[in-house]
Amino acid sequence: MNLHDRIMTAVDQIEQPEGRPFVTVSYAQSLDGSIAIRRGERTQISGPESARLTHQLRANHDAILIGIGTVLADDPRLTVRLVEGENPQPVILDSKLRIPIKSTLVQNYSPWIATTKKADKRYAGALSSHGAKLFVLPANLNGQIQLPALMSDLHRMGIKRLLVEGGAKVIASFLFAQLVDFIVVTISPMILGGLPAVHFPSSPGAWPARRVDNLIVEYSGDDLVVFGRPQRDITKAI
Repeated sequence: MNLHDRIMTAVDQIEQPEGRPFVTVSYAQSLDGSIAIRRGERTQISGPESARLTHQLRANHDAILIGIGTVLADDPRLTVRLVEGENPQPVILDSKLRIPIKSTLVQNYSPWIATTKKADKRYAGALSSHGAKLFVLPANLNGQIQLPALMSDLHRMGIKRLLVEGGAKVIASFLFAQLVDFIVVTISPMILGGLPAVHFPSSPGAWPARRVDNLIVEYSGDDLVVFGRPQRDITKAI
């Protein structure tokens, strides 16, 4: 059994949550836990075998979610071009509606954009005219989109499996909300000294530490791939 099949077998053994999609978090980091050298700059971390694994995971999910920071930094496609399969539906967290109309996703892939009532309605209309679908959702005290509300909407739209790829604040938000059912982390043999893979707030005591159950570690080319299920029971704080 290859690495991708082992991961999906582990995923299939976990019960589907009620009223929301099954959420897999997947990202690549350096040995020192960085996902980029500096903010706003794309850094290639994973090797070719791990990149192919990422595209295989995309093909096994109905939708793929990233934050607006990743869109502005990378202008990604979020496709499965390295493997055969269907492209997942791109979903963007964009509370202030900053996604450029000229971005690759808007121009070519009809993204679903989660935003808030503070978004410019005229700009929202322009995005809709280019094929984007907007979800206007409630915001929390920090002005961020309330993720449970988004999960309910995605479930209503038929999304059963959601792949979350970043960035750092988005990953942390899903972990904090206890919405992560499975996690796949690719660790590349390099030291960047850059941005941390999971961005915690300035007062880390408010963020619970969590273990990962049934952890499995495998090689993917020169990279290590670590995967398992985050615990739901919180036993201690950082």
